[in-house]
Amino acid sequence: MPESQSLKDKRQVVRSLQARLRNQYSVSVAETDFQEKWQVAELLVTYAASDSGQAQSVLSKVVDYTEGFHLPVEIIEAYTELIDF
Repeated sequence: MPESQSLKDKRQVVRSLQARLRNQYSVSVAETDFQEKWQVAELLVTYAASDSGQAQSVLSKVVDYTEGFHLPVEIIEAYTELIDF
């Protein structure tokens, strides 16, 4: 979030993105690091599915959506880990 000027700016962007991801993709989203830095956030997105292909597809769409998000957000790193039970 290179354009954030304060923690308030950052939190507004993060909350908006979290809500949109939850509503659109039925994922869980948590801010997991950098809570006190105003230009950086780390988000963890989780999705449970019975089919790994579906999970991969949804998580890929989440990354695409975030990259195209209308607020100033830049993805530095994204990775996916599938856990089978």
